[in-house]
Amino acid sequence: MSNTQITYLVAVGLGVLGLLAFLLLVVVPAVTAYRRVHERLIAVMLSAYVLAAFVGVGLLLGAVVVVEWPRVF
Repeated sequence: MSNTQITYLVAVGLGVLGLLAFLLLVVVPAVTAYRRVHERLIAVMLSAYVLAAFVGVGLLLGAVVVVEWPRVF
């Protein structure tokens, strides 16, 4: 197994763990807080917006690190 394959394996594993943590810590409480089906669906949709915001902030911070790394170090 090459170093690149190990990196991809670790990235996928952490992505799966992060998604699982998000589902258990954000989506499940949001869904169980409501009784009606349409309210639960809206809670899941709003949770998806939260996930998109987290991913966007992570990508933005990652891009800043990549761009500014040579200047800082």
